[in-house]
Amino acid sequence: MSDSLKARVREKLLRQLSENGGHPVEEVESDDPRLVAIDFDLAALEEVSEDDPLVEELATKYWVP
Repeated sequence: MSDSLKARVREKLLRQLSENGGHPVEEVESDDPRLVAIDFDLAALEEVSEDDPLVEELATKYWVP
């Protein structure tokens, strides 16, 4: 697989958001803790480099191969 782990985790998080009702920032009244957690993790992922331990931690948390 040519995609980096970070890219696969990002894809999984975006898919989770889509499947669970969208992006909390777009839904002002959404207080679904699952969506908020996914949004938080996605924002954190965007802030780190490919080799940061957080990438591996999120891959484990969201079961990304």
